[in-house]
Amino acid sequence: MVTAIVFIRSDLARIPEVAQQIADIDGVSEVYSVTGKLDLIALVRVRDIDGVAAAVADKVNKVPGVLDTETHIAFRAYSTVDLEAAFSIGT
Repeated sequence: MVTAIVFIRSDLARIPEVAQQIADIDGVSEVYSVTGKLDLIALVRVRDIDGVAAAVADKVNKVPGVLDTETHIAFRAYSTVDLEAAFSIGT
């Protein structure tokens, strides 16, 4: 399994629509809207590097409203913390 972290700059007026379209792409497990220089961060979890290319280069980059992406491939995961629990504080 390959995990890629994709930093995304988006048309500011379309962030919710862009995020949902990216979330609907096969291989994309999560999309977060974030503060700072980026607008969105997507986590892509696929079988192999070709899956990263199929998800990011062939699909994410072609979503209307995506202005720029930067993709990072994860080598190792050092935490087994339940991310869902960490991001659902206060709900």
